[in-house]
Amino acid sequence: MATALPDSARSTPRRLTRRRTFGDVVTQFFLPLLALGLLAFAGWFVWKNRVVIRQPSPPIAPATNPFSDAVAAAGVVEAQTENIAVGSATPGVVVEVLVTVGQQVEPGTPLFRLDDRQLRADLAVKRAAVSQTKSDLMRLEAEPRPEKLPVLVAQVNEARAAVAREADALKRSEDTFARKVTTEQDVIARRETFAAAQAALEKTQADLALLKAGSWEYDLDVSRAGVAKAEAEVARIETDLDRLVVRSLVAGRVLQVNVRPGEFVGTPPGQALVMLGNIERLHVRVDIDEFDIPRFDPGAAASAVPRGSLQERYPLKFVRIEPFVVPKKSLTGDNTERVDTRVLQVIYECDPDGRPPLFVGQQVEVFITAAAG
Repeated sequence: MATALPDSARSTPRRLTRRRTFGDVVTQFFLPLLALGLLAFAGWFVWKNRVVIRQPSPPIAPATNPFSDAVAAAGVVEAQTENIAVGSATPGVVVEVLVTVGQQVEPGTPLFRLDDRQLRADLAVKRAAVSQTKSDLMRLEAEPRPEKLPVLVAQVNEARAAVAREADALKRSEDTFARKVTTEQDVIARRETFAAAQAALEKTQADLALLKAGSWEYDLDVSRAGVAKAEAEVARIETDLDRLVVRSLVAGRVLQVNVRPGEFVGTPPGQALVMLGNIERLHVRVDIDEFDIPRFDPGAAASAVPRGSLQERYPLKFVRIEPFVVPKKSLTGDNTERVDTRVLQVIYECDPDGRPPLFVGQQVEVFITAAAG
């Protein structure tokens, strides 16, 4: 029979004790510390990489308007004669470039030359044809040839002698026929022979007269026309040869050379092989927005500020207005951009006059005093 335990023994739980291991230390102390460290690192990382919206000042301050009320526009520096894009009238392979960038040229200065070997060969053939036609004309004009006259005179004398001989034979034949010695058939044969001798005499006399008359005037005209045609062919080829040497038509400076020896050039419109322009005086082409046209005054003061050099200000002098309003040109180079703004182009003259030089194609900001109204 089991022994009953006292009440004090049943109410007090028994506590089990064991030795603490390394896993207990890691679980109770290291993991919580690691979790707190990762939480702190996550907060620092998020704070460090947060999006900060900054508004830095521009590296170069924009151009300022010097007038209280002005029309602002964009302008491009160009040559006084405008930028002349020289192309080729005929396609071919470039064999020689005769100018360099920055070189001063005058009207007629060769710029570059195309391959002309085929045309030079054709020219030699046409010149030979000219020589041949001229020789034929000289031969006709020199007629009659003196050496031919004695030959035809001798033929005429021979024909006369034959006529005399046949006339004598015909007379004897008729006499013998009258005495019944020969037949009528013999007389008829002699008469036919005499007629043939007379015809031969007339032919040789006509040949002699034709030779003495010289060449027919119409034959001379045909020969002269052949000479003129051959000379015209030579002149045409010489013109084609001259066109293979592209020359400058104006005085100016070479701004750009876009062709090299060995390149094939065609005749597409707008192909700028060599860019020319007179830059002794520079012009600024200003695009005025169509909404600012009513405020534009041609006689008002104007100035230009080049981009990147805002401390310099160049006074402008009005030259002319191009009255045709054109679509605004995009300078971004993006072929998908749509430009629906139209501008009035105004030309101003710009003289650096001791200031830093401006270059053709450089963009400037232009400010023009607005018209009152």
